[in-house]
Amino acid sequence: MKFFKFLTLLLSITTLAQVQTPQASPIAEFTQIIGLTEVKITYSRPSMKGRKIMGDLVPYGAIWRTGANDNSLISFSDDVLVGNKSLKAGKYSIYTRPEKSNWEVYFYNKTDNSGLPKPWDESLIAASLTVKTKNVSEARENFTISIESINNDGAFIRLAWEKTEINIPLSVPTDEKAMNTIEKTLSKNPAPSDYYKAAVYFRESGKDLKKAKKWIAYAIKKDPGKFWMYRQQALILIGLGEKKGAIEASKNSLKYALKAGNQDYVRMNTKTIDELSR
Repeated sequence: MKFFKFLTLLLSITTLAQVQTPQASPIAEFTQIIGLTEVKITYSRPSMKGRKIMGDLVPYGAIWRTGANDNSLISFSDDVLVGNKSLKAGKYSIYTRPEKSNWEVYFYNKTDNSGLPKPWDESLIAASLTVKTKNVSEARENFTISIESINNDGAFIRLAWEKTEINIPLSVPTDEKAMNTIEKTLSKNPAPSDYYKAAVYFRESGKDLKKAKKWIAYAIKKDPGKFWMYRQQALILIGLGEKKGAIEASKNSLKYALKAGNQDYVRMNTKTIDELSR
């Protein structure tokens, strides 16, 4: 028993004594919602450390693992477009072939590689595209993958290191998914919030404002006193050129915003009423 306790203590001390140092290329992981699509990226972030990167550490004309350590991974919850290439929902490795003026980008079906696949299998390329490089004035110390310029229908996947970056166009099926949920939900037993969301989506995506007007009015009737609903009603009526109704809706939004103490909506509605009353 004493020997067992001694052995346990020795193992504990050994475990506690393990050296821990920072990773040279720390792992980064993030998830971004674009419209109604989830995009998840996992990759390692090597540093410049005073080295020349493009054309040297990362040679031109050779396939690069696009990061350090294990291969960089990206997953999509829906079918998407990268550039004009279709890509099914799922997980992919990201590989690139950098050149001075453009990069070839590969979305590779095999994701359990440690770095570059051996051998490289062209049949496993799910999609590839050529993207022009952009020279930036300020050098980026760490290799960075980010998602930029996000809107309901897409974004750009940005790869950047040193003074070079590329922006990969990404399109997501937001309108198709949103319209499906609107049609299914409103045909059953929708809540006032469902009518509200449908009306806002139609306004923001430039669809039928007459339908949006009908839906927002119904939402307000069933759930009155919400300043944000009256605000959207005002914006829909402005879009239809119904100035008088828009002023009335803005006044209602202002009244309930004052009651709720929401100064942002107070300012927005006051400005709108002033502009429409001129």
